Amino acid sequence: MWWTIAPADYVEFREWHSKEHFPERMGIDGFRRGSRWEAEDGSGAHFVLYELADYATLTSDGYRNSLNNPTPWSRKMMPLHHGMVRSQARIEVSHGAGVATWLRTLTLSPRNGEAKSLRSSLSDTLKAISGEVGMTGAHLLITDTPAAVATAEQQIRGADAVADWIVLIAGFGSDALDDAVAGALAAENLEGAESQTLRVSPLFRLVHSVTPRDFGLPG
Repeated sequence: MWWTIAPADYVEFREWHSKEHFPERMGIDGFRRGSRWEAEDGSGAHFVLYELADYATLTSDGYRNSLNNPTPWSRKMMPLHHGMVRSQARIEVSHGAGVATWLRTLTLSPRNGEAKSLRSSLSDTLKAISGEVGMTGAHLLITDTPAAVATAEQQIRGADAVADWIVLIAGFGSDALDDAVAGALAAENLEGAESQTLRVSPLFRLVHSVTPRDFGLPG
């Protein structure tokens, strides 16, 4: 998920997200880790990633019940998520491990008939990137939205946009991420991608990462 928070709302948003929202999400069966990232450019851009045990968690009773019964604090915070992009995705390619300091995201779509070749090309590229100095991981996710009616949280926020293909690159060296975006992942090197769909995030810094065990929960 990507969204922007106005600077005036930072303090309360951070308190809510870390101290109520994260514990609540980690209490849902199938949630393994949540991480929140903030843009370094002062734009107020945020990125949040939830890692799940399996795809079925997205349609589980526990998750749907949570989305349909937001707390009073959540109801207050939801309208502050501006420009929400929310994608429920499957992991297609994954190299590296763990959570590092810096993250960049790219969203894109393949040209008609070129999904297979683009996936193959990205797989090779991401494997190479993950081994570069300062890098810890490079991953490709492909959105696969389950059929479901809009939840109470979505209705509070309004319509969420959806990304298609998502590339995540992470590391402890921010320069390495910049080099990857300017080099191997530059638009001219992503043969098979629709150029007009390519969106590159600012540099994100890790702010908070949690697992169920951090709250004394199984998982």
